[in-house]
Amino acid sequence: MSQVIKSYSPNLMVHPYMRQSHHADANDTLDDVSARVIDMLPRLHVLVVGPGLGRDSLMQDTCARVLEEARKREMPFVLDADGLWLAQTRPELVQGYRLCILTPNVVEFGRLAESKKMDLEGDPTTLCERLAKSFGGVTIIQKGAKDYISNGDRTLVSDIEGGLKRSGGQGDTLTGSLATFLAWRQAYMDRLWDHDNDVEASELLRLAAFGGSSLTRECSRLAFAKRGRSLQAADLTDEVYQAYLNLFEGSASA
Repeated sequence: MSQVIKSYSPNLMVHPYMRQSHHADANDTLDDVSARVIDMLPRLHVLVVGPGLGRDSLMQDTCARVLEEARKREMPFVLDADGLWLAQTRPELVQGYRLCILTPNVVEFGRLAESKKMDLEGDPTTLCERLAKSFGGVTIIQKGAKDYISNGDRTLVSDIEGGLKRSGGQGDTLTGSLATFLAWRQAYMDRLWDHDNDVEASELLRLAAFGGSSLTRECSRLAFAKRGRSLQAADLTDEVYQAYLNLFEGSASA
């Protein structure tokens, strides 16, 4: 599988460490596989877990081990897709960890709420805040017509115009954008450039979440304007550059 992934683009760096149960050999125990991945953590700023993961027991158990170690190192991580299955079935992995961002769609949000026995009745604009509180202050991006972003204390609404089609896989643009902004957050805190250092770490995480949501919505708008109903998730990638300029560098060419 690693060769297939690598063949998609020369820009991808692929480390073929993860194993599904039916592909594992005698040397691919949970301890061995998770150790290989954990050994890479000092080289990373942020983790994204979920897209393409699946629910194979060895894959899920490996990710659980890695997330436990990431928490010990106070490393931010983003959970999407089958990474959210981990949050649903093993909530202790994320409970109370304020450097975690969950990015559920409407179905995934419902499953997370059910795992916390949270009633979805009432004001829909408060659901994200309530679920974030139930997870002890993780940040949740509730994807929808508007994206609600909350850590249980503060809630932001990302409501810039998006595209009129939702294609499976668009969430990968969001998770990748979030990872980028979270890495820049770390660079800010490490003072890799001169600045006043007047933005708190918690505020930087909120800004990363809002920025990732906004960038993804703008990519969707631009891609839909070109592709219409034929839009596919990969079309959003082609719009990242222009979307970033439009939102963050004042170039309003659309």
